[in-house]
Amino acid sequence: MLIGLTYDLRQDYLALGYSELQVAEFDEERTIAALDRTIQELGHRTDRIGHAKKLCERLVKGDRWDLVFNIAEGVAGRNREAQVPALLDLYGIPHTFADALVCATTLDKAVAKRIVQACGLRTPAFAVVRTPQEAAAVKLRYPLFAKPVAEGTGKGVTGKSRVATPAELAPACQALFAEFAQPVLVEEYLPGREFTVAVLGTGSRARALGTMEIHVQDSAGSGIYSHDNKENWEGRVRYSSPARDAFRAAIEKLAVDCYVALECRDAGRVDIRLDADGQPSFMEVNPLAGLNPGHSDLPLIAEREDLSYRDLIGAILDSAKERL
Repeated sequence: MLIGLTYDLRQDYLALGYSELQVAEFDEERTIAALDRTIQELGHRTDRIGHAKKLCERLVKGDRWDLVFNIAEGVAGRNREAQVPALLDLYGIPHTFADALVCATTLDKAVAKRIVQACGLRTPAFAVVRTPQEAAAVKLRYPLFAKPVAEGTGKGVTGKSRVATPAELAPACQALFAEFAQPVLVEEYLPGREFTVAVLGTGSRARALGTMEIHVQDSAGSGIYSHDNKENWEGRVRYSSPARDAFRAAIEKLAVDCYVALECRDAGRVDIRLDADGQPSFMEVNPLAGLNPGHSDLPLIAEREDLSYRDLIGAILDSAKERL
């Protein structure tokens, strides 16, 4: 097949004056090169398209592809991840991963949690705060956890995200309003162990590839798996693979159930944390999980499960082709 690649290249946006934090979710050249090379090794031709506006130019010019491998995150707004899928759907061009609706509903963490709740799946009680006045009206059990409602890569998550008292909530929300110009998701804090589960497939074919536990070390300072600790994890965060037992099976079942309920496709990651009773709870899902070999969680989990990067990309393409 001729496979187009859509993505947001970090260096392009830095050159335009965007900050490191603003481009934290975007990909580096080494990731695109690895993806491009791997797809070619699997027997396909590739065409680097780039970001959404480049895609628009190519579509208007008349260019077409048998399939687009999409990892474009978009720049701003809670619909940003849906922009490329929507354009491809408009022109009838199939693509990997979630469609526009799913990309929008999963980026907005509150919308995703409402769907998970409606399906009877465990997730902490929450509220969406849009003003300081709404923060004062929140009726949840403290401590709480506050983060932007529509960001990824831990953006907006810091040592101050854990809110111990009502007096701390409005200032925490106000700081997030000022930095991210969007509502704040406030949810009851999950004090237990944290996991991320890699999922492959679509619908009834979805399965857990593997699970990785996240151990935030004392050297990380806050004890929070923050954006800073994610980006600078060495010496701060340790990762391990839990034993294959009933406990891990329960975590993976919840992850796959949430992934399927949210209608993710081909591959993704689901973040799970234990509540005060030791029960797994859904935190969020990433339907466009990072694919930087040797760094991103999805390929790292695949490697731990003896699935090479080439075979991981091949499995994603196979899943997409099944839908064609």
